Amino acid sequence: MVWSHSEGVRFGILLSVRNFAVRVPSSWKIIAVLAVVVAATVQAIPVISQNRPPWATPKGSTPQPTPQNSAATAPTQNPAQNQPQTPAQSYPVPHPVGLNIVVLDPAHGGTDLGARGTEGIHESDVVLQFAAAIRRALEAQGLQVLTTRDGNENPSFDDRSARANAQRGAIFITLHIGSTGLAGTARVYVVPEIPPTSADMTGLIPWDRAQGPFQELSRKLGDSVQIEFAKRFKGSPSTVQVAPVRQLRTTAAPAIAVEISSVSVAERAELDRMIPGVAESIARGVVAFRPTYVIPSFPTPAGVGQP
Repeated sequence: MVWSHSEGVRFGILLSVRNFAVRVPSSWKIIAVLAVVVAATVQAIPVISQNRPPWATPKGSTPQPTPQNSAATAPTQNPAQNQPQTPAQSYPVPHPVGLNIVVLDPAHGGTDLGARGTEGIHESDVVLQFAAAIRRALEAQGLQVLTTRDGNENPSFDDRSARANAQRGAIFITLHIGSTGLAGTARVYVVPEIPPTSADMTGLIPWDRAQGPFQELSRKLGDSVQIEFAKRFKGSPSTVQVAPVRQLRTTAAPAIAVEISSVSVAERAELDRMIPGVAESIARGVVAFRPTYVIPSFPTPAGVGQP
């Protein structure tokens, strides 16, 4: 059994009272009991003070730590912790837009047959076969390919342009089979230079001038593809050509027209043999152009401040 100090004091008082009851008169017994109680109380006060719970501290007084635990309760002072902390600031990291999408536009369609050869060759049919092969070659390079038509539809010029304008990080390639030119050759066209223009108060550029800010990129893309054509198809020019192709002018993206010669071949098989080479040349040219693709900056509208 373990005895606390207060229990020992109480036991001592009882023992003393019992012993005195045997030997002294009753009047002295009372005096002796009181003396023992007073002595025991004086001895117990320091113990009670040390073991007083925090809630027993008198109002308005501050509890003092006892010598044995003062070192453990005192907080460690670290000068570095007293210095004001500057919160770390995070800024959004801009992610430049890269070339991810190629919009292929097989020209004509529907009642618009395009160029027609003496052997019954229709441009609108042949370009669909070229588009299917070009699509596979581009997808093999990790690019997403969208088409303006997959069957005998005939979207408007604006609908074709809008297909590319609705994308971000895209280029536009319209496919044609010419009725002139040296058979077995291929050419790339861009639109003639469009004079610079200022956007209106809304920051919008007129629809028929949408190609303006992208002309430099269109020429780079055209040259990249034309170089590949010149390597593979003898007689093809080595640089991009200029022509007022309608759907290019309204395209707000790097845009080129590819023309294969020609519907005037004696047999359709001559065009079919060109399909793999055309598809590979376009894919190589697009991949070579890809690192230079950067979204151009647009002119700031008059009266509109920078954010």
